[in-house]
Amino acid sequence: MAEPTWPDVSPVATTGTYRGRFAPSPTGPLHAGSLVAALASWLDARAHGGQWLVRIEDVDTPRCVPGADRMILEQLARCGLVSDGPVVRQSGRGTLYRQALDRLVQAGLAYPCACSRKDIEEAMAQAGQARERHHAAVYPGTCRPEHGGLRGRPARAWRFRVPDGPAARVRWTDRRLGEQVQDVAAEVGDFVLRRADGLWAYQLAVVVDDALQGITHIVRGQDLADNTPRQILLQQALGAPVPRYLHTPLVLAADGQKLSKQNGALALDLEQPERALGEAALHLGLAARAGTIAQRLAGWTDDWRARWLGPFSGEDAG
Repeated sequence: MAEPTWPDVSPVATTGTYRGRFAPSPTGPLHAGSLVAALASWLDARAHGGQWLVRIEDVDTPRCVPGADRMILEQLARCGLVSDGPVVRQSGRGTLYRQALDRLVQAGLAYPCACSRKDIEEAMAQAGQARERHHAAVYPGTCRPEHGGLRGRPARAWRFRVPDGPAARVRWTDRRLGEQVQDVAAEVGDFVLRRADGLWAYQLAVVVDDALQGITHIVRGQDLADNTPRQILLQQALGAPVPRYLHTPLVLAADGQKLSKQNGALALDLEQPERALGEAALHLGLAARAGTIAQRLAGWTDDWRARWLGPFSGEDAG
């Protein structure tokens, strides 16, 4: 079947069919934190009677480790977590991302940018804006068309034009975190859609893929909650449905930082997959279960349904 294109996208919110996903980056094998996200997204799909898909987010090719995608799929399978459809890899979907970018450009919602990181830092300093530690610099709109555009400089990247005024203040409801709000213009600025190295930015790729795969619910780690307002703006700009979101608690390392491959998180030891699953379930607040992997997953699905799809959750089991 041919890949869908943006003009063919039809709203999925009216179909009533739940479609969730787990979307790991193949920068190494799964660790305890990524198994928590995988299990939570799988349980939510099963509790809704829906589909669970796996997508390999390998758009950032320099960071990808050869063979890691295969290892991740094997680790998931050992835990009883198998995709309900073909596994999609972002690295083969550049044409779709280009179509989405072209659509934004034609609508006046994306523009080329010639600024380097140093240029942005200097512009912020001149404007008297200090960059918060551990936060990316807020892009000041230097290359916006109304500010003179590229001014003869070569384009390095493409940026999304964040709405001006109140429209930049995105409100959304997370099923676990509750009401959320972010002023994307003030806190992020016009963000990158295609990077200076020619690679597609995560924000565009994830929105395109979620829309074309018909994803209705996104369950992922809380560290990604900050990305949600940008993705909602892109969904609205591209005419794509806005999924429902649930961000799970993070697994922390000994130093209190998020457990990740970057800070030395160890690969899952799946000689005893039941134990790894049990620890992930415990982190999600689920009770210990005995039996085979299938029996434990079935029990945790019941627990998840009672917690997140109960009469006061605002969710229906489908």
